[in-house]
Amino acid sequence: MWDLLSSAQRVFVASGSKNVFVYHPDETNREELTAKATGRTGNLRAPAVRHGADLYVGFNEPLLAGLLKS
Repeated sequence: MWDLLSSAQRVFVASGSKNVFVYHPDETNREELTAKATGRTGNLRAPAVRHGADLYVGFNEPLLAGLLKS
């Protein structure tokens, strides 16, 4: 999973309907980013969408709506 996360320039992780965390993946935030992007089953949270150099993880309606408009 870290290979996918670290290959993105920015990772947007949605947590609930109001919280979105933005990361620039590197070794200093590897543990925190992996914990936020991982669901209860230990897999990457859904949906996960790659858009250009960015990766979007987790459901947040406004964030995904903006992504679909671009």
